[in-house]
Amino acid sequence: MRVLGVEGTAWCASAAVFDAEADSVFIESDPYEPDSGGIHPREAAEHMGDAIPRVVETALEHAREKYDDRAIDEPPVDAVAFSRGPGLGPCLRIVATAARALARTLDVPLVGVNHMVAHLEIGRHRAGFNSPVCLNASGANAHLLGFHDGRYRVLGETMDTGVGNALDKFTRHVGWSHPGGPKIEEHAEDGEFVELPYVVKGMDFSFSGIMSAAKAASDDGVPVEDICFSLQEHVFAMLTEVAERALSLTGTDELVLGGGVGQNARFREMLAGMCAERGADFHAPEPRFLRDNAGMIAVLGAKMAAAGDTVAVAESAIDPDFRPDQVPVTWRTGESVARVPSAAGEEDGERDDRDATDLRGAEATVEVRGDEVVKRRLPKGYRHPELDATLRRDRTVAEARLLAAAREAGVPTPLVRDVDVAEATITMQFVGERDLAAALTADRARTVGEHLARLHDAGIAHGDPTTRNVRVGRTGGSEDRRLFFIDFGLGFSSDHVEDYAMDLHVFEQSIEGTASEAGRLVAAVEDGYRAVGDPAVLDRLRGVEGRGRYQ
Repeated sequence: MRVLGVEGTAWCASAAVFDAEADSVFIESDPYEPDSGGIHPREAAEHMGDAIPRVVETALEHAREKYDDRAIDEPPVDAVAFSRGPGLGPCLRIVATAARALARTLDVPLVGVNHMVAHLEIGRHRAGFNSPVCLNASGANAHLLGFHDGRYRVLGETMDTGVGNALDKFTRHVGWSHPGGPKIEEHAEDGEFVELPYVVKGMDFSFSGIMSAAKAASDDGVPVEDICFSLQEHVFAMLTEVAERALSLTGTDELVLGGGVGQNARFREMLAGMCAERGADFHAPEPRFLRDNAGMIAVLGAKMAAAGDTVAVAESAIDPDFRPDQVPVTWRTGESVARVPSAAGEEDGERDDRDATDLRGAEATVEVRGDEVVKRRLPKGYRHPELDATLRRDRTVAEARLLAAAREAGVPTPLVRDVDVAEATITMQFVGERDLAAALTADRARTVGEHLARLHDAGIAHGDPTTRNVRVGRTGGSEDRRLFFIDFGLGFSSDHVEDYAMDLHVFEQSIEGTASEAGRLVAAVEDGYRAVGDPAVLDRLRGVEGRGRYQ
């Protein structure tokens, strides 16, 4: 199969031909470069209208010259794929119109591709991984995704703006032209570390605070090189940390990077270092497949066409708000990013974590010593030493304090027996036979909702409540299996309904990304919360969910 791909979601007019048999991709691109500021939708659309015919003709001419195994009256490709969204509406419409015309003229099927899914699928295609966590880091987006239950599920995402757009906001503030990312990378080479906000909420994250702080630092006379250096160290460390949290949650040992921001060398170095530290495999495609390009559209288009996932011209409307988790994945079956054991058969004597000697999470190891454990927050080689030391110290202190406060609020937690802040270690009671991910039921999901409500009533936000941060086990020989909340390192005291809603959002995302019958389990969580907590939190939860990209 040979497929023509056409891309034009925002700034890059691109066409490509993918030959599936030879696994070869030819790409022709013509990027839009604004004179100043960011991307202007009208100017981008004008560029698209001018450039798309040229790049398409170049790609088709390559197909005709490269492949001479077809008769003169046969089409040089077997399908036409186009970027259906997300993106700028005026640009998407031009690309879709061109693709429809080509499909009709060549009399071949039309395939509508989600641009973000194409970013992660090209990484999977080039890496050959089985079912990895996928980190998309592009101008308008930042997502952590994993394939589960027929779709790519969002494990975490930006709660305000895309990572590339966030960096561009700073560079526009200091008068630099688009794109800002390469300029930040260049100036960071001569910079030194300054402290900026670092915002991670489970596997979600936010860039608005750090960008406001960076602009303020510039206005206050901090050297721009220092700000650029520190922006990279903070923003990319945030993304690397949440990627590691996703690896820990799902149990997979494969990570794929996608998106134009992935061209940054420091970012790739952080991700590769993190994966090496935890024994995971990492793949970043070559730069031509990281930035917006039609090659990824053609490759995914071929997979979709082979699965019969084509679209009639009359039904091929664009969708500027096309989320990756809206796409039914027809070309993949029988796989899941979730590698944790299921709850099925839990009464039949599956392993007890007490039998292990060393357990590993996203940011710490846990050494089991009979009826107690020693949790040690490991230094992260990918993080700047000053940032790493601050996070390890602050999270150790917060966890020790909040474990005790949660217990006083009626939420079962381990008893803390010793804290060594300098070494970032906590010695505490061993609780639970296994984590909730391996024993998740609707009744237990409801209990988690009740416990979260009790935490919030006491003014505590957990910060990272996932199915891996709740333990299940017997206590005192009782057959009643209690749930224990652990890992309060991202927790804090709060009286804001927003922070409580984020706790629920993080926990529900962990269910949706890894569990079977996720809808039933999520409903049980909210039923439990409603029975004990403030209904205003559930109302705000709906608003938090709507802040995801393109909601």
